[in-house]
Amino acid sequence: MRISVSSDMDEPVARALVAELRERGHEVRAHGALSPGDDTQWAVCSEAAAREVASGTADQAVVCCWTGTGASIAANKVPGVRAALCTDAGTADGARRWNDANVLALSLRLTSGPLLKEILDAWFAGVPSDDPEDRRNVERTARLDRERAGS
Repeated sequence: MRISVSSDMDEPVARALVAELRERGHEVRAHGALSPGDDTQWAVCSEAAAREVASGTADQAVVCCWTGTGASIAANKVPGVRAALCTDAGTADGARRWNDANVLALSLRLTSGPLLKEILDAWFAGVPSDDPEDRRNVERTARLDRERAGS
């Protein structure tokens, strides 16, 4: 899987994220502090990673900042992106299942190495729900993107 990763800070958990994704066999494209010379502002590097998902050059993305909130907000401004801030495995599973999230947002402050692995396990094991209500909700978010693009 092609995964775009961004972080506004070169923190141990961000480096561990890249290493873990590569160890799992994913092709990683790094942005922000993880790519020398890149703009490290959370809004800029999160947008870059999210745009790769929206354009199809990445299958998914993981965006990181100190709290994870700014990275998730910036990523969610890109039409077609459904970013979810996940601080535990249960939330990651639900984000994939009920929300068909395609961008994982992580907190550099809260995410430990063991927790990172648990979140990634749940994220990659999660599959979008076939439940009609869940699909209608995901489609509604896509309509919101289209409406915004038309305004």
